[in-house]
Amino acid sequence: MKIAVTGKGGVGKTTFAATLARLYAEEGRPVLAADVDPDANLGLALGFDEETLDSITPISKMRKLVEERTGASADNQFYHLNPKVDDIPEKYGKVCNGVRLLVLGTVETGGGGCVCPEHVMLKRIISNMVLRREDVVILDMEAGLEHLGRGTTEGVDAFIVVIEPGARSVQTYKNVKRLAKDLGVAQVKVVANKVRNEEDEAFILGRIPQEDLLGMIHYNTDVIDADRQGKSPFDFSEEVTGEIRKIKDRIDHQ
Repeated sequence: MKIAVTGKGGVGKTTFAATLARLYAEEGRPVLAADVDPDANLGLALGFDEETLDSITPISKMRKLVEERTGASADNQFYHLNPKVDDIPEKYGKVCNGVRLLVLGTVETGGGGCVCPEHVMLKRIISNMVLRREDVVILDMEAGLEHLGRGTTEGVDAFIVVIEPGARSVQTYKNVKRLAKDLGVAQVKVVANKVRNEEDEAFILGRIPQEDLLGMIHYNTDVIDADRQGKSPFDFSEEVTGEIRKIKDRIDHQ
């Protein structure tokens, strides 16, 4: 199973992706969590310590490897679309709490542009993994829709769009659903996060088709406290983890 978690910035997609990965790992299933957000912080949400995260080599920093596998360089804007990648998750990923984390990389300077060769690498990693029935791949995508235009997520089984009660979030869901068709991804589901009250619930229920809504996660300051202390929400908030567990059950029975 390959799931791409997306949404506009600040909606809580990383918290959801990390907790979902931890829940599958808790069952003993092999889980690869890929951080495809240039502002990478999935590792902290999974429970990695900062020292371990500092030891991870992001794909975007594997300059020689990217050039070797894709042929991309400063002097050559053309690159291979089928680089060898089968060794990368095992060689460059790190494991914590039963989840193997693979980091695409970060944007260190403004105006750096698209990390397209790195996305080609990740696309090949995801599409060429030999998955057993029990294996799970969860991608924490960059905010927005640019990754859909690059086709990085071709071959995933489903998009899960994390939204909050607001018109802009709902519009993001609609855009993802429209663009997903071009990628051949039929399953586009929604998780509503930061739901405060019955009014928020009514807003979500009135705008998201019932068949697309996996569930709601209510606003909880435990998530903020976990982030401040550098801890995984999975270990910090039983209430949030419980709500995401119910969402996971719906995913498993789709």
